[in-house]
Amino acid sequence: MLPPLAEYSALLEKVWDSGWLTNGGRQHQELERALSAHLQAPHLSLFNNGTIALIVACQALGVSGEVITTPFTFPATPHVLSWNNVTPVFCDVDPETLCIDASRIERLVTGRTSAILAVHVYGIPCAVEAIQQVADTYGLKVIYDGAHAFGTEIDGQPITDFGDVTMLSFHATKLFHTAEGGALAVRDEKLKKRIDLLKNFGIKNEEEVILPGINGKMNELQAALGLLTLKMVAEEKDARSRIADVYRERLPDIPGVRCVNVPANVRDSHQYFVIRVDAAAARLTRDELYERMRDFNVFPRKYFYPLCSEYNCYRALPSAAPENLPHAHRAAREVLSLPLFSALGTDGAARICDILEHLLAG
Repeated sequence: MLPPLAEYSALLEKVWDSGWLTNGGRQHQELERALSAHLQAPHLSLFNNGTIALIVACQALGVSGEVITTPFTFPATPHVLSWNNVTPVFCDVDPETLCIDASRIERLVTGRTSAILAVHVYGIPCAVEAIQQVADTYGLKVIYDGAHAFGTEIDGQPITDFGDVTMLSFHATKLFHTAEGGALAVRDEKLKKRIDLLKNFGIKNEEEVILPGINGKMNELQAALGLLTLKMVAEEKDARSRIADVYRERLPDIPGVRCVNVPANVRDSHQYFVIRVDAAAARLTRDELYERMRDFNVFPRKYFYPLCSEYNCYRALPSAAPENLPHAHRAAREVLSLPLFSALGTDGAARICDILEHLLAG
């Protein structure tokens, strides 16, 4: 999703006229305000990308030792822990939501545990109340990777209202994007000020550096793009919702296909539409279906495969043993993310359903 080039060029002219390219210029300030209002997140800090934002979140909260997280996620989630000299402890996922299984977290808590880093997978919220209960019991911080959860709500409550901090990704593949970018949303104004310092080298003013910070600032070119794409989000979501309706209507009738659905009390982020493929019923494995669909110029994604716990840098961890993560391993073998973007249209979605029906139902 890109805005008209002429509109972006007009905003860039303002940036050129100002001569202010980064360090919290006008576009940055306007986007931060606009996103705070759109997401109902009053304490939001923009970043150059979501990974740096997560690294800073760990620094801001002072996490150390071990952090309990999920193996069913993008590599950045455990990597930010490693970059903070923290050991990831992998917890299995809920077999339905594919988010971290809150009922299994407590058994992984040790004297070295400092936080829980959970992921709202495909925009489906984690069991936020259960996670918070474990965190409160053991004095743990809660960090949410909300890369998929832009605009997600639970019973009308913004997803950023839960935990100590929520990271949002504005990568080009996301519903809302700034080409590269991200944000941290927190409920504590003091924590927001600490985050703002950490992302700007710890610089307080021209003569004081008070924290060992990093460069995580979003520049004016990114922010300008974000201001325009934000205006397009509602229309894009409506288009994606209609496409998802086609998928939900057609796919349940195809043998071996099951949709991963958002709960009824959740406002969908419309970032992904995901199915699970039962190889026995479908007579094709997920991987075989993935390859066959590409023959029809349809390019789904095996998202997430492989599990993070299978990477060379993590597989030796005790928590990474496959017997500890049966639901995650099954999900990694079965999930397939289908195309979901406005230009596909309902006719394109119907064609994809026709192809799946052809491949799986003969």
